[in-house]
Amino acid sequence: MPASQPRSRARDRNNVLNRAEFLSLNQPLKGNQENRSSSRKQSGQAGAAGAQNTNPKERRQSQQLPEEDCMQLNPSFKGIAFNSLLAIDICMSKRLGVCANRASSWGGARSMINLLGITGHGIPWIAGTLICLVKSSTLAGQEVLMNLLLALLLDIMIVAGLQKLAKRKGPYDINPGLLDYLTMDTYAFPAGHASRVAMLSKFFLNHLVLAIPLRILLVLWALCVGFSRVMIGRHHITDVLSGFVFGYLQFRLVELIWMSSNTCQMLISIW
Repeated sequence: MPASQPRSRARDRNNVLNRAEFLSLNQPLKGNQENRSSSRKQSGQAGAAGAQNTNPKERRQSQQLPEEDCMQLNPSFKGIAFNSLLAIDICMSKRLGVCANRASSWGGARSMINLLGITGHGIPWIAGTLICLVKSSTLAGQEVLMNLLLALLLDIMIVAGLQKLAKRKGPYDINPGLLDYLTMDTYAFPAGHASRVAMLSKFFLNHLVLAIPLRILLVLWALCVGFSRVMIGRHHITDVLSGFVFGYLQFRLVELIWMSSNTCQMLISIW
């Protein structure tokens, strides 16, 4: 036994792991453990405080983010169909803009197409209606002209409001003319000329006695004016089609609020 103790002591002294630089391999320091445990507690407390400080709206948004990402990565069928139709509309409108500028294929006919578009402008129609109203001497004629004037004013205001809401630009970068600025027809959707000619043609077909050839010419005039806006690159095809729809709805609105002969006479006397 006495001889074994010095041997064990010598063995411990010769053991490399018992040196000071290798003690951390066998026994980690207590200070490090305490620091690690305290840092974990602090991080846990900070996380809990942050979770309490977050608003319920932020929590809901964080929960909804994965679902929103999935919706963006997997668009719906309606979105794909809408984007496809919009791309087709833009492509076809650019192809049909044969009079968009002088260098276009039908650039020489641009002035004639613009003249056709002026026949569907609001300012000439309002001026003509006022002249006819001054020269009219019958009560029935004054009633029709007053309601026509109301329809034209409603058309300008409704189209201007819708264009301000949509703010859609045309297929080509074409600056509006002076008459367009006067009627606030500065954007593409819906086409103001198309809505006006649709409303006027329906108004005349309902309130004027016209022969069949004149009725056909009236409808053709409305279609040509609407299509001319696509040819000069001012509107898309959907802008013109929506203009026709809005023009018909405006006609129905005027029919609902039709002013009687007595109301028209009162307004004329005030004017």
